[in-house]
Amino acid sequence: MATSCCCLRLENVIFSSTSRKVKQTSANGSVLLSSPISSFSLLSPSSSLFYPILKTSHSLHSYLHVKASSSTAIAEPEGIKINSVPTKPIEGQKTGTSGLRKKVKVFTGENYLANWIQALFNSLPPEDYKNGVLVLGGDGRYFNREASQIIIKIAAGNGVGKILVGKEGIMSTPAVSAVIRKRKANGGFIMSASHNPGGPEYDWGIKFNYNSGQPAPESITDKIYGNTLSISEVKMADIPDVDLSSLGVTEHANFSVEVVDPVSDYLELMENVFDLELIKSLLSRSDFRFIFDAMHAVTGAYAKPIFVDKLGASPDSISNGVPLEDFGHGHPRS
Repeated sequence: MATSCCCLRLENVIFSSTSRKVKQTSANGSVLLSSPISSFSLLSPSSSLFYPILKTSHSLHSYLHVKASSSTAIAEPEGIKINSVPTKPIEGQKTGTSGLRKKVKVFTGENYLANWIQALFNSLPPEDYKNGVLVLGGDGRYFNREASQIIIKIAAGNGVGKILVGKEGIMSTPAVSAVIRKRKANGGFIMSASHNPGGPEYDWGIKFNYNSGQPAPESITDKIYGNTLSISEVKMADIPDVDLSSLGVTEHANFSVEVVDPVSDYLELMENVFDLELIKSLLSRSDFRFIFDAMHAVTGAYAKPIFVDKLGASPDSISNGVPLEDFGHGHPRS
């Protein structure tokens, strides 16, 4: 009997300084103390990724404009030095339910991202973030790694208790929502410009989801925009960059960052939504074949753990499964 071949193309499916020692707890619970850090750059490049990235020159110094002579240290009882960084309003930061999307060159301009993040905290009731938990992740596009460090430091500067960030800053849009609900977080940042192309010359975006995983309502996005028009300072914690390449917890006084597996909570949700054993039985049939095209986007981080490891699909059923900062010059979904 002839073997039939069914080829599926799936896109966006719901599968879809100072000298100090830093305390870090690894995923297995052991406590590690790093060597003393004699100095650090405010936005130093993060360590190498677990997937290939574009070898491009990142002009880090311009992302956040901080001068020792102009920033003011704020004494905080939590034990973290908070710098009050002077800034001024920047035009064009009108926010919609899909967040704020601009060219990378705009976001990497002086204080552009920092202003928007601070304006967001200025717009939220303190009980929605003070000593709370926020999630952070993105689609792996260019500038996400640097942006992650900026967001973490401003979150700490505004009194957030903990950040849950996907390994390497990776976490798909539906996965962020899943983690928010599973971990009972106060909300989460999603670094994505959806299907818009990525890379130094292309697009970047940021949006905020609330505690049920839904996009921030218009009442909040309107406040964010209003605060971008009157912002005068950014509250920035004086802490080193977080190593996003390894799972585990890094603690600074009463603030901590946990680097989490971006797939596990999402996969657990999928197990409750779909009959994965039934799907696995389909994929194991000799007369059924399929191709999943991850388009070098965030879905590539989920393809192997879900389709291959969980559902038993052949590894060669995954096409373009390595996330790239420019998505291989394609237009992927987030």
